[in-house]
Amino acid sequence: LLPLTFLDRSSQKTALCKASCSSQCSCSWDIGQQWIWNVTVTVENPLGKKTATDVFDVNHRMYPTAPLQVREDCTDTEITLHWKYENNGIELFCQTEVLQPDGKVELHNSSVVNSRRITVRGLQPYTEYTARVRCAAARHFWRWSEWSQPLTTRTKEGTPSGKLDLWREITPVLGGRNVTLFWKQTPSFQANGKIISYEVTWEKIEDGSKPESISFSSLYNSTRIFIDNHSYRISIMAKNNVNFSLPSVFIISRATDNSRSIFSTEELKEGQVNGTDDGIFISWEPKSIYDSYIIDWCNFPRLQPCDLQWKRFGPNTSSAVISSAAFVPGVRYKFHIYGSVANRASLLEKKIGYLRELPPSLDPIVRKVDLTYNSVTLSWDSYLTNESEPGFVRGYHVYVSPVQGNCNLKGSKKHILSDESELCKYTIENPEEKRYTVKHLTPNTKYKIVVKAFTGGGETPIFNFRYVDTPYNSNMLYFVFLLVIIPTLVAAVCHWKMQWVKECCCPVIPSPNKSKVLSFKEFKIDSEKVLKINDCLPDMLAVDSNAEAHKL
Repeated sequence: LLPLTFLDRSSQKTALCKASCSSQCSCSWDIGQQWIWNVTVTVENPLGKKTATDVFDVNHRMYPTAPLQVREDCTDTEITLHWKYENNGIELFCQTEVLQPDGKVELHNSSVVNSRRITVRGLQPYTEYTARVRCAAARHFWRWSEWSQPLTTRTKEGTPSGKLDLWREITPVLGGRNVTLFWKQTPSFQANGKIISYEVTWEKIEDGSKPESISFSSLYNSTRIFIDNHSYRISIMAKNNVNFSLPSVFIISRATDNSRSIFSTEELKEGQVNGTDDGIFISWEPKSIYDSYIIDWCNFPRLQPCDLQWKRFGPNTSSAVISSAAFVPGVRYKFHIYGSVANRASLLEKKIGYLRELPPSLDPIVRKVDLTYNSVTLSWDSYLTNESEPGFVRGYHVYVSPVQGNCNLKGSKKHILSDESELCKYTIENPEEKRYTVKHLTPNTKYKIVVKAFTGGGETPIFNFRYVDTPYNSNMLYFVFLLVIIPTLVAAVCHWKMQWVKECCCPVIPSPNKSKVLSFKEFKIDSEKVLKINDCLPDMLAVDSNAEAHKL
């Protein structure tokens, strides 16, 4: 603890008061009729002593008590605060603090001395504000008084500002069209009070007939009306206790055979879009004729009627990420993209996509299996790609493996299951394909095989195999028959008919000397017999040389 001593230097260093404290100290005394004071503060401890001196006029060191009985008067954009304070003969000016709904604080100073009121302007209608007041000496400002007790008040209602965001869903029916209207408050729309009703008005554009209108409670945000095939102007206004808002308008064009695109979505092909971490990314082809674009979708597409949602974009926008807390993986969402000009909307594109794709719910049903000794051909039904599917079918995987041993087929990729078993994997990237042939199989072998559809979310686990047995290789049997059986049969026959075969294949060559033709004795030359020409009638006679002819 530090001992402090306050001395009055103007009166022979009279000790005003003493105090012992550790951090913050205070000391009070009676000033009497003295206004000018020269005060010295002394603080000491075992290590030494310090002093500080201040000379002041008491009139310059005064501040008032907090204002009392604060009350207010309100309009839709102003608050006037009134208060009272103790009259101590000092000229005061006051300051008001206003707490905005967003947490921001604004300070407003009074411009008139001793004024007991202040008006705060530029406020929002039908909005709650908290205000408090403090005052200080106007001529010799030293410090503010304490704040008054806070006062919370609400400004009065005003005319709604801005327009509602109006959208529609058009369904052709007999004799005309059902138009379901949806509306919501936009960021630029200010109710400026409590909305008590909505008023919808529609009228024909061509013949200028009397408009029709209907009013709805503020609890509603949609309705359905029937219109014929003429052009219509439809508007909606919000009403509070003061007035109506500005009308929000759109125009539905005349329904003709050549303008079905105004209300029908049959002509456009659906494009696929992809999900991201933030939502579903959508892009479109912008056109300079449109002043805005609208995308609509259903948060819960499997419910009928669905809760239609929509979002507007400026003319220079060609892509957007649509996000919603209702989006869940495995649900297909449809998006319609419209271009709008002069309050007329035309359908430009259709998109379908998932926040995140999941594996297919079912596997393809294999209807036919054709086997050869080294291949198997699988045929399956067309895979259903309806809206209930949890993803877009991108293609198929065919898995093959012999029951005994691992698979190592040409043209395949290895796929390892959770139990460390190995499969051969073939990928078909065409979702329209319904037939595939696995080649290079081993004859007389049992195989397990399965066909799986896959999406952007993968495929379901592999467990339902189909088992097939490849037959023997008939070409190999025929080859063995040719190489073994036929030569064996030929050898047996040859052995059985050896003499006949010998006579047919290897006949005895006769000796000319044993021929009966030469069985005569005349004209022997040495030991050889000579045949006379006139003993036979040859068909042709050829003479080798004149010498031989002369000799004969």
